[in-house]
Amino acid sequence: MSNILMVVTAATTLTLADGSAHSTGYWAEELVIAHRDLVRAGHTVTIATPGGRVPTVDPGSLSLEIVGDQGKVDSFRAYISSIAVELERPLALDTVTTTDYDAIVMPGGHGPMADLAFDANLGAILTQANSAGLLIAPFCHGPAGLLSAVNENGGLVFSGRRLTVFSDEEELTGGLGKNAPWLVASTLRDGGVIVEDADPWSEHVVRDGNLISGQNPQSSDALAQALIEALAA
Repeated sequence: MSNILMVVTAATTLTLADGSAHSTGYWAEELVIAHRDLVRAGHTVTIATPGGRVPTVDPGSLSLEIVGDQGKVDSFRAYISSIAVELERPLALDTVTTTDYDAIVMPGGHGPMADLAFDANLGAILTQANSAGLLIAPFCHGPAGLLSAVNENGGLVFSGRRLTVFSDEEELTGGLGKNAPWLVASTLRDGGVIVEDADPWSEHVVRDGNLISGQNPQSSDALAQALIEALAA
């Protein structure tokens, strides 16, 4: 079985376009499904955050209004509670030895826009992992973390690669709207990444070699299964 590094945002707020602070963190469904399914498949998951700070769940991801199913909300809360010790004692990214892992998974929430996108330690981890051919699996807003991986010429390490991410349309119509400080999909495209969108809120996973990505929360199950299958191969 494999060792998986789960890189989780430690941000609690995101400064919006109008200067206001938006409460954020990791998206419950994404972290829960990825962690749960990987563990059920027999893999070991280690959580890491910038500075080893305790990650915070995005309050919206446990809102009945947003999730739409109280049973799901309750199950997400229960699973988060069941791994509380892991969440309360994450590794610091600057202590991670990339060779200890077989894959890196990065769930979203808007938090990665506030910290992972600019984290030099994550950039070094991703650059080393990509060079070694390790599986890298970001989804929803998680691909914002790929922006941290910059080569010696200042370009993105993942320029020219195919992936999917929370689309601009999803952000503008069901995310932060026009108050979003920046758009992850557009920013990745500006850096040379080939972003492949599917219909908003539909399940969509893209694989390009060692890079496996999911578009949105609805893609969480499919992303986890694709990663599990890739690890088995």
